[in-house]
Amino acid sequence: MVLVMGKISQPSAVSSLGNGVRRISFIYGAIHYHRAMTIQDRAQWEVLVGAWLRDFAVAGTFLTRLPFRPKPPVDMADLGPAARVFPLIGLVVGITGGGALWLAGQAGLQPMACAIIGLATMAWITGALHEDGLADFIDGIGARDQTRRFAIMRDSRIGTFGALALIFVIGLKVALLAGFLGSGLMAVALIGAAAASRGVMPALMFALRPARADGLGRDSGRPTTLEMGTAAAFSIAILFALFAWQPALWALVLSLVSTGVLGWLAQRRLGGYTGDVLGAAQQVAEVCVLIAAGAYAI
Repeated sequence: MVLVMGKISQPSAVSSLGNGVRRISFIYGAIHYHRAMTIQDRAQWEVLVGAWLRDFAVAGTFLTRLPFRPKPPVDMADLGPAARVFPLIGLVVGITGGGALWLAGQAGLQPMACAIIGLATMAWITGALHEDGLADFIDGIGARDQTRRFAIMRDSRIGTFGALALIFVIGLKVALLAGFLGSGLMAVALIGAAAASRGVMPALMFALRPARADGLGRDSGRPTTLEMGTAAAFSIAILFALFAWQPALWALVLSLVSTGVLGWLAQRRLGGYTGDVLGAAQQVAEVCVLIAAGAYAI
C-alpha cells in the first residue's frame, strides 16, 4: 500500500509543481504588463500635459506681455489650437488686475481710483491689445467701402470714433466697478469679466471666416469644435464659480448676444473677422459681464 501511494504521489507532485510554475508565470506576466501599461500611460499623460502647457504659453505669448517661453518657437498657426485656453489667460490677467485693485482698496483709495488702477494694470499686462482692436474696429467699420475699412483699421493712428469708444467703454467699466461695495467684490467682478470675455474670441474664430487674405485671421487658423467648446466651458465654469447663478447666467446671455451682434456686423461690413474684431468683441463682452455682476452686486 505504501508503494502504491508512493507511485500515486509522484505524478501528483509533478502536477502541483507545474501548476505553481504556471501561476508564477501568470503573475510575472501580469506585473510586466502592468508595468508596461504604466509606462505607456505615463508617457501619454506627459504628452497631454505638455500640449496643454504649450497652448497656455502660446496663448500667453500672443495675448499678454508676460514672459512666456513656449518651446519650440511659436508660429502664428499655433494660435488656433491654443484658443481653448484663452479664458485661462484671461484669468491670469484678471487676477493680476484684481489683485492690484484690491491692494489699492486696502491702501484706502477711493473706489474709482481702485478701478482705474485695476484696469490700468490689465491694460499694461496685455499691451492694451484688445483696447486697440476696439478703437480700430469702431474707426473703420463706418467707412463706405470695404477697402477703405481695412485701410483705416490698419492705420496706427486713432480716429475720433475710436477715441470716443475707448472713453465710453473704459469710463463705463470704471463706473461699474466703483459701484461694488468693497474692493474684494470689485476684484472678483474684474477677474470674472476678464476671464469670461476672452471665451468669446474662439467662438468668433470658429463661426466666421477670416476677412482678409493676410493677417491674424488667416494665419492663426480655425479652432476645432472641441477647442471652441473647451474655451466656452472654461468661461462658463469661471462665471458660475465666482458669481451667483443669476448674474452668471445674465453675464453669459449678454456676452453671447453682444458677440452675436458684433459678429453679424463684422460679417456684413468686413466679410469675416480680423484681430481687431476679436479685440472689440472681448472689450464689449467684458462690459456685459460687469453690467450683469453689477446689477446683482454679486
